[in-house]
Amino acid sequence: MNLPVGPPLPPMLARLARELPTGDFFFEPKWDGFRCLAFRAGDEVDLRSRHDRPLARYFPEVVEALRRLPAARFALDGELVVLRRSGFDFPSLMARLHPAPTRVERLRRETPALLIAFDLLSLGDDDLRARPFAERRRLLEEVVAPDASGVFLTPLTADPSIAATWLARFAGAGIDGVVAKGRAAEYVPGSRTMVKVKPERTADCVVAGFRWLVHRALPSSLLLGLYDEARLHHVGVVSSFTGHQRERLLEVLRPLVVELAGHPWEHGFLVEGGATGRLLGAAGRWTPDMVRDWVPVAPRLVCEVAYDQLDGRRFRHPARFRRWRPDREPASCGFDQLQVAPADIGQLLAAA
Repeated sequence: MNLPVGPPLPPMLARLARELPTGDFFFEPKWDGFRCLAFRAGDEVDLRSRHDRPLARYFPEVVEALRRLPAARFALDGELVVLRRSGFDFPSLMARLHPAPTRVERLRRETPALLIAFDLLSLGDDDLRARPFAERRRLLEEVVAPDASGVFLTPLTADPSIAATWLARFAGAGIDGVVAKGRAAEYVPGSRTMVKVKPERTADCVVAGFRWLVHRALPSSLLLGLYDEARLHHVGVVSSFTGHQRERLLEVLRPLVVELAGHPWEHGFLVEGGATGRLLGAAGRWTPDMVRDWVPVAPRLVCEVAYDQLDGRRFRHPARFRRWRPDREPASCGFDQLQVAPADIGQLLAAA
């Protein structure tokens, strides 16, 4: 493409923090979607994922929306999302990555995607990456007009109290946290220059099984469950234990190993499937006709885990072990722990 900035280009990244930083920062919502670098040179539009995967063919409605913008040549950084009344729909966004053209055409109508723009890397013949973020943001506001259809400008504030309100009201209900950007910061591809603030959320879960390491007879992950009335549902896994922790885990788990018959998951778990079940470490479907890659244990242990994101009633990524909860009865571990207050994410998106 005839642009001063083009693919392949690794996006600028962020380092994790649990609290808002102090200093000369701008704050933006951290959207729950696919990172997307968008490049336009006239009618030619290219969309790339964080790992340089081409995305344009899967999101033709976003390509068309970028062509409608008045600027003919630019490169911008943003997030692809699917927005419903209840908030962002990550499983539906995952389902958009389908190779069949007929399904792409159907899904663009059923679950249309939006692009939320939050940085401008080039405009016309100018490479903007070395310019201060404040200037890039001002130019981005000229490229993405408030009345643009299919492309939105992300809200921005320099007031940390407003950013704290976003975290309190919308985290878990549509956004994945808040991103802090230095006012004078350059755009450095691949560098963790920004700060992503993600409050830690925890839940007490029942341990109902485990998986082995591939090359050692030690547990690799614990299978977690939560109760919905009397039924125990598989909600995800907890992993990333040290070698010493795995040895201790085996001592704890070995006396609790049981036969599959009579176990709450003897007839399978997550049999309804789901798009996010393909993610590494996510709660994956199992039925008795499949090879059993897990060991059932009596659902007597409760552990507290930390997690970042939910897809429906599942942890999107492996949770992080915090501590055992011997004081907690397994039957008391329900989905009420995962509930978040409803919030109109469209109201936040319109705040730009």
